[in-house]
Amino acid sequence: MLLFRLRTWLLSLRSLLLHPLRSILTVLGIFIGVAGVVWLLAIGEGISRAAQRQIEELGATTIILRSSIPIEDSVGSEPEFWVNYGIRRDDVKALENIPTVTKAIKIREAKREAHFGPVTIESHLVACTPEYADVLRLEIDKGRFIADIDVSQRANNCVLSAGAAKQFFPVENPLHKIIRVREIPYVVVGITKERAPMAGVGSSLAAQDFKNDIYIPLNTFWQRIGDRVLVLSAGQRTGEEVELSQITFQVASTADVMPTADAIKRTMGKLHDKEDYSLIVPLELLEQARTTRLMFMVFMGLIAAVTLIVGGIGIMNIMLATVTERTREIGIRRALGASQGDITRQFLAETVVLSIVGGIIGILIGLTCPSVMEWLRGFLLRTIPEAMHNLPELVQNMTPEIVPWSIPLAFGISVVVGIIFGLYPAMRAAKMDPINALRHG
Repeated sequence: MLLFRLRTWLLSLRSLLLHPLRSILTVLGIFIGVAGVVWLLAIGEGISRAAQRQIEELGATTIILRSSIPIEDSVGSEPEFWVNYGIRRDDVKALENIPTVTKAIKIREAKREAHFGPVTIESHLVACTPEYADVLRLEIDKGRFIADIDVSQRANNCVLSAGAAKQFFPVENPLHKIIRVREIPYVVVGITKERAPMAGVGSSLAAQDFKNDIYIPLNTFWQRIGDRVLVLSAGQRTGEEVELSQITFQVASTADVMPTADAIKRTMGKLHDKEDYSLIVPLELLEQARTTRLMFMVFMGLIAAVTLIVGGIGIMNIMLATVTERTREIGIRRALGASQGDITRQFLAETVVLSIVGGIIGILIGLTCPSVMEWLRGFLLRTIPEAMHNLPELVQNMTPEIVPWSIPLAFGISVVVGIIFGLYPAMRAAKMDPINALRHG
């Protein structure tokens, strides 16, 4: 019995080798489908994991309260005007009294020109306290971060991001050098390590690339710059008066996150007449991201499965043509004693062989996805840099991740597709009348 089955497989292989071009074209459809499954799932996994990591970096036990300009104040009719909005210093006292809040980390942000000699950059000025580095997971490369003494003494000290340091000091040691933000001098006391950009999270937390970040003590900002910041945009000068850009709250456990978020909403609703703030709950966003990731993976898998089905239809078309061409061969085999089952098994074996070969090649091609995408990203950055930089940071920095279960899934589907779409041609061949088949051609 075993010998008979082996002969069936060998006969099927011999038949396929008699028409190599046809066999190659059939395999092509399958391997494209399998490679498509692996590639699409890898790309989907890369994007989903990148988004999830961005949210996880914010911390599952943190809550972010951010100043946001009200819709009614976002567009001004005057060429120059001041808009007063956002979190106030007085709000902090009330918010810190929420029992579940263990820490409230305040920051103030502004876009300011920074200078060192002839070099000028449009910096992202971040006024903060020492805890900010822990919250954002900033690592120090040289020197130190903002210290408590810097805040209490309103020191004119600053910490440069790796990107800002490279622009100001491409060959020099930045430490203890003096830069100017507008006309205010700041002594460089530390340099952060390079940090991957952070995509925007939620509808109200903007993307951050850390490239031009300059960190100064919060009290220094209040004293040297103040709450009013004049912004020049599209030839129009607008003024914003904001006391705090953001407060990051920390709670003891994830169980306290949602009750604390509700308490913050209630407190801010009592203190503010208009909703000039937004609340971001990373834990909530994380759960949404996980659900979205699952749906995205299913969607990508369905698209890839359709590709495999198209490959399966190609198999069926070619096998039907093969049956027609081999009608006389089928008649001779039936006359020599082959049963309908023997004929069915032979043609099914041929489709399975094609599917297996196509599946193996497809998996090998699919495993190259991370390397190919890395090369392609580099190539596009060299040829069309502007278009690439206009893409979302999440897409620019996405690295495909091979999903382990996608390999057996894709291979299994390819074999099943081969059997399903090869079954009809095989049964058609088996049901041929031996006498009519012998009369053929």
